[in-house]
Amino acid sequence: MMLLEDTFQRKFKTLRVSLLDVCNLACVYCTMGGDEQEKINRSPQQSASHFAKLIGKLHGHLNFETIRLTGGEPLLFREIIPLIKSLKNLGIPQIKMTSNGTLLKQKAADLKHAGLQCINVSLDAVEDAAFFKVSKRKNLKQTLDGIDSALDCGLDVKINSVIMRGMNDDQLLPLLDFAFERNIAIRFLEIMAMGHLYNQSEKYFFSQTDMLEKISMYYQITPMPRKSSSTANYWKTSHGNTFGIIANNSHPFCGDCNRLRMDSFGNLFGCLSSNHPISFSGDENDETLRQNLQLAMNQKQTFRFTGSDMSMLHIGG
Repeated sequence: MMLLEDTFQRKFKTLRVSLLDVCNLACVYCTMGGDEQEKINRSPQQSASHFAKLIGKLHGHLNFETIRLTGGEPLLFREIIPLIKSLKNLGIPQIKMTSNGTLLKQKAADLKHAGLQCINVSLDAVEDAAFFKVSKRKNLKQTLDGIDSALDCGLDVKINSVIMRGMNDDQLLPLLDFAFERNIAIRFLEIMAMGHLYNQSEKYFFSQTDMLEKISMYYQITPMPRKSSSTANYWKTSHGNTFGIIANNSHPFCGDCNRLRMDSFGNLFGCLSSNHPISFSGDENDETLRQNLQLAMNQKQTFRFTGSDMSMLHIGG
């Protein structure tokens, strides 16, 4: 096993894998729009065995604690069930996924049986008009049904909600109530300066302070201690419910980030803010791999995320 760390003692303990760079939604923070269905139909996909080879090689050297499968939309990956089974056979302790949930209803039980333990569902609104405003699609019912199906089959479900000023900031409290009613963990995210919003994110920016002010009008809240390497700060209400905020801009967590990223082409990234992919085929000798992983480690920001013109669809959320 390789003992890689930087001057801040950060290590790679989590691998986030973007399986494909297409999605069946068109959320404003990911894409400028277009015919996403056409992109899905003509998008080539790597095989499950290809990803298993790459992930297995990295896991053998880094001993990951968690693998998170992302996209694009990972449930569009045709061999998602065989891939999860392969990852389980590698002995990776935690296999997780981030999905928009629109295809989850029909796949939840199979995902659970294959070895998936936790799924984070991206849900930015619980009202039809607001959902369409963000996603440009009318898939709210499918997402809500997917969440219920995942809960029914025993998956650990969390909700991620990107809150954007003027787009869905009126959904903050409805989303919170939705999660509390189902006893689901929810994290609100500040918008990130990524892709086509690299120079435009400020107009949508709704900060952690803004969120807390709004929530505090309806709930009495108390901050909770932050766990090492956690992306979120958490609060507890007087009723015992908890919620988190991933404040990448106003309260960055770069200082103890333990994540390595791989895109659908096998390129490695040490940080979301890096647009310098590090090629990885799985056939490198140990010394070359060590050097490349050190390059990825060196991409990590010291204190805060600086943004990137690379799309979240490509590198994975």
